[in-house]
Amino acid sequence: MKIIIERSHLIKALGHVQSVVERRGTIPILSNVKLEAEGNALLLTATDMDIAVCERAEASVTEAGSTTVPAQTFYDIVRKLPEGSQVELSKAADTDKVVIRAGASRFSLATLPVDDFPVMNEGELPFTFTITAAECNALIEKTRFAVSTEETRYYLNGIYFHATENQGIGVLRTVATDGHRLARIEVALPAGAAGIPGVIIPRKTIGEIIKLIETGVTQVEISLSESKIRFTCGSAILVSKLIDGTFPDYERVIPTGNDKILELDRKEFSRAVDRVSVIASEKTRGIKLAFEGGKLTLSADSAEHGTATEELDVTYSAEPIEIGFNSRYLLEMLGQMEGDTSQFLFADGSAPAVVRDTADVSALYVIMPMRV
Repeated sequence: MKIIIERSHLIKALGHVQSVVERRGTIPILSNVKLEAEGNALLLTATDMDIAVCERAEASVTEAGSTTVPAQTFYDIVRKLPEGSQVELSKAADTDKVVIRAGASRFSLATLPVDDFPVMNEGELPFTFTITAAECNALIEKTRFAVSTEETRYYLNGIYFHATENQGIGVLRTVATDGHRLARIEVALPAGAAGIPGVIIPRKTIGEIIKLIETGVTQVEISLSESKIRFTCGSAILVSKLIDGTFPDYERVIPTGNDKILELDRKEFSRAVDRVSVIASEKTRGIKLAFEGGKLTLSADSAEHGTATEELDVTYSAEPIEIGFNSRYLLEMLGQMEGDTSQFLFADGSAPAVVRDTADVSALYVIMPMRV
């Protein structure tokens, strides 16, 4: 194998594939990235047996071939090469080393047999459809903060991805919850997505998809079955296993009778929450919100830190309410919103609140109260 590739092309592709690799894996071949030189491209592939990412990078191929090299070491080398450099990769048939040359730099990396590199079988993916990169990003980015990290409830360790209806109109919807908060986002149902099975996309896969979308692609092709999903983003393809579990009936936890409406400046409220939470207990992060007339009073107190209060002007005309929330949950939710104002809907001081983004009617959030 012998090729020459621009560092910028190589670092972009490597950045996508190497992050899939398990850092402390017990199977040596899974610490490697597979390199395949063919035609006018270098194909890079990495897998942890649950996710596989393959990316094609333009290259000048003098001699076709394939091998595997340690992903992290290879990435660190390429990352530290000068910008704009031409990188030569070569491996003679009678050696187990890959030589990397760029300018005056020369590195020699150990390889493992390419035949040992596992192939992730996609199986049949009967549903295929295309959405814009912006839609895909919104569906994932605006819900992933609510994904549970509690391993015992593994079915909540991902985003629920499914087709449904909203007021008789077909939508593609994502939902995530950790039992303390819930995020629900939807876009218009694309052609080919009707009838897809409801699937749970794992947390690690979610992070890898976001990285692929961030590189300027405009369309994302999604293919799936009940056990696997494939995302095609420009020159990169990600295939992932899905969580084998049943997502709970989330509709049951979305309140429908919350009639006390509060509207406030989202950024101003977020900054106030952030300030007051400095005093909150580090364990619970709890702050209290009290609404009366056009005033909102935020407060926190703790035995170790003291007390804090702050007042904001808001739009609120219902009866007075006092309610406590985890400040971190509030800040993460507010951070996903785009509008200047946020709308909170309450039933009373002990019931879950519904939160809406005035700039995105497709977004709905639920946050559970806490005792403060």
